[in-house]
Amino acid sequence: MDYSSVVLVSLIFQVLGTFITEWDEGKANCDILLSTKESARMYAERLTELAVHLGFDGWLINMEVELDPAQIPNLKEFVDHLSLTMHFSMPGSLVIWYDSVTIDGKLNWQDQLNEYNKPFFDICDGIFVNYTWKEDYPRLSAAVAGDRKFDVYMGIDVFGRNTFGGGQWNANVALDVLRKNDVSAAIFAPGWVYETKQPPDFETAQNSWWGLVEKSWGALRNYKGPLPLYSNFDQGRGYHISVDGNNVSDATWCNISCQGFQPLLELADPRNPIQVSIDLKEASYSGGGNITFKGSLEEQTHFERKIFQGEFLLSELPIHFIYSVKSNGNSSLGLKLVFTSNDVENFSVLLTSQVENHISSKFNKVITAHEHKGSSPVWVINESAITMNGYTLTEIHAVCFRSNSSLSDCKDCTVTSPSDYYALLGHLTIKNSDSKSDFPVCSSWLVDGKYIKWTSGSDGSKTLNVKISWTLKDGNNYLSLKYNIYLVKLLKQAGAGATLEPTKEEYLGVAQVNCFYVSDLEVPSDTSSLKFIIQVCSVDGTIQALDESPYYELEVESP
Repeated sequence: MDYSSVVLVSLIFQVLGTFITEWDEGKANCDILLSTKESARMYAERLTELAVHLGFDGWLINMEVELDPAQIPNLKEFVDHLSLTMHFSMPGSLVIWYDSVTIDGKLNWQDQLNEYNKPFFDICDGIFVNYTWKEDYPRLSAAVAGDRKFDVYMGIDVFGRNTFGGGQWNANVALDVLRKNDVSAAIFAPGWVYETKQPPDFETAQNSWWGLVEKSWGALRNYKGPLPLYSNFDQGRGYHISVDGNNVSDATWCNISCQGFQPLLELADPRNPIQVSIDLKEASYSGGGNITFKGSLEEQTHFERKIFQGEFLLSELPIHFIYSVKSNGNSSLGLKLVFTSNDVENFSVLLTSQVENHISSKFNKVITAHEHKGSSPVWVINESAITMNGYTLTEIHAVCFRSNSSLSDCKDCTVTSPSDYYALLGHLTIKNSDSKSDFPVCSSWLVDGKYIKWTSGSDGSKTLNVKISWTLKDGNNYLSLKYNIYLVKLLKQAGAGATLEPTKEEYLGVAQVNCFYVSDLEVPSDTSSLKFIIQVCSVDGTIQALDESPYYELEVESP
């Protein structure tokens, strides 16, 4: 579910489940699955239901077992029916065949598309060719595929196990051959960078390795999804968590479901005056990410870096931009928008709260953003709107420059030189309305606790396990980005008639679905009751006020 959540955010990639049979157990399972045509169709329908329920975009079918030739007709029925039911239930879904068992039932990897595996290719959406192919196999496979040559995915094992080119830091050698022959690529085990601890560090090695892929094949990062577009540049891991610019946790964490839409950042070039990165140890406005801009920038100069590209066709209605900045001294950060139309190739607009003459002339238009402080004093929120009817927004760049004045009061930053530059971009929201999110009122939610388990400690304290779930009473679904979960403890006060004293809200975690599991929560002996607050986060990044959010109250079990 984590990867499915990430893909829903990215709106670019698809996630396929893997159905694999191997070894003796796999052969026994195939004997059941392929016993009759009806059985094959039934299991195909169950896989379709599973994919729809879990959010998979299809299946990779890998039958790595020897089969009786008499079972092959039922295997073809299974693949064909799975393709049909997936396409009907989820338009745009994919069923991909792995190059393993052949049409005569032998487990014999072909390393190319040929007459031994093409019958399966013909009844599904593509083939994942085994990764031990030779240099001329992509060309031969393309010839067999005909006008479906892009449905041939030639495997590349990044670990380099008998793969063409050797994989690892030479994976681009195979990619170049595949691109030359107009077939697709299936990259297996890109986690090699992490698993083998490639130097000098994971971030640098990861970016360098994927840079090889980008150099060979380019990058597809065009956002074509609907508005709103929201990104807090979260990578699904970090060293702290922030909500609206306020740090709520200093714990190291990893939760890939929290990954946001990622910016387009080129590999670092040490010759650039400003180094741009996602620095997880720097402050965050939301979650654990940011885009960090550090370096040296002289007066009367500016620096640009593209962070998004997409295709937003504008109408007569304005679109609204909201972004948060934390900066040092007179370091200023704006946004450059690039538009195209039938008549104009590139029309640039600068959004900034600090208009400086020395850079204004570099753009076709300058719009002054309204800036204000949010709930955190160190972050500045910039808001602006633009109407460009008939134009298409194609690129967004960050623009670094020095201003004569700044509202920033970054208390934990130190200026060591007048040319030092430091700024963080905390989040970016693009939406077609300036209205605030209309959250369901607290009373419209039904919040429940199940599987409650109390365990008593020797000092009178307790530990609690509970599953908290919430739904709207009218049965509708609210389109949310996530839910922040907080805890308030109501403490007993000494003396007759004393009132309960609430503690400050304590951040517990985040949920992408309508439930949250609390495990081994320590409850001090002076606690009377617990209040779990479910803070709704809208898809445009706005959050519901805690005192207006739904909650679940639980009395502490008496001794």
